[in-house]
Amino acid sequence: MSLNHRALHLCQTVCDASERLRIDVHSNHLGGRAIDFGCRVQGGFQAGIALAQICMAGLAEITVQPAVPALGPWPVVQVMSDHPLHACMGAQYAGWKIAVGEYFAMGSGPMRAKRGGEAVLDRLSIVDPVPEAIGVLESDTIPGPDVFAYVAQECKTKPEHVTLCVAPTGSIAGVIQIVARSIETALHKLFECGFDLQSIVSGHGTAPLPPIAKDFVAGIGRTNDAILYGGHVTLWVDTTDDEIRARGPSIPSLASRDYGKPFAQTFKEYGYDFYQVDPGLFAPAVVTLVNLRTGNSFRYGALNPKLLETSFGEASE
Repeated sequence: MSLNHRALHLCQTVCDASERLRIDVHSNHLGGRAIDFGCRVQGGFQAGIALAQICMAGLAEITVQPAVPALGPWPVVQVMSDHPLHACMGAQYAGWKIAVGEYFAMGSGPMRAKRGGEAVLDRLSIVDPVPEAIGVLESDTIPGPDVFAYVAQECKTKPEHVTLCVAPTGSIAGVIQIVARSIETALHKLFECGFDLQSIVSGHGTAPLPPIAKDFVAGIGRTNDAILYGGHVTLWVDTTDDEIRARGPSIPSLASRDYGKPFAQTFKEYGYDFYQVDPGLFAPAVVTLVNLRTGNSFRYGALNPKLLETSFGEASE
């Protein structure tokens, strides 16, 4: 399957419904197309769901569900996929740091599979040699032609084949597409733990939708905390119970040395340097592995509603 072709079709669908979704489309003289999901426009829930689907190449069902009382009053973002490796590791994982001049954004989406060069893509033999490059950028600024030229060069294509979907963390759409990464964080943690991702058959994940933060650091903090302390991922796998027992305890966020504080606080303590944060922290609060080979299931981690309340700054009257 071509991840970029699938995402291109979704992009055309959202462009046709731009007024209803409260998004906007920008073209530049190089022929590239930027779709604004929340920088200069309002966006919203439907825009956020569409953005998350584009980021996963249409290989997942994403919905916003009612609140889970045990976690607080916040709605829950639910993700389901029968193609989690391609949807999450081949597309959704934010493995591309895009820096062009003064422009910086975390890049994700199917364009990564076209670009290649990442260990996880090589290990899973995920390639996508089609001309199109469809990406998602976490940024509050619409990228200029220089960014399109850079992405095209990296993806070995022409700028006219590049579509970049953009949303800031401080927007409804931006928050939804980030919180929809619950399965992705579990898969990436498993990859780092040496688990055979090819044994993963299907995935389901939930995480609470935090309130929009007023500043960048708080926004990063809340969206990370939603998964670190409120995310629950269930993976259906075909492997041995011994393999699960060997890797399972290392998967959830509480296995990290940096677990136990709001992420914004941890981020500040490390001088706002992501690379100083323990990589093991970026994982769901709870991971359940259902072994299709044996019929046994294993659960690791724990939800932390008190920390979510601190992070989200719930106000009651």
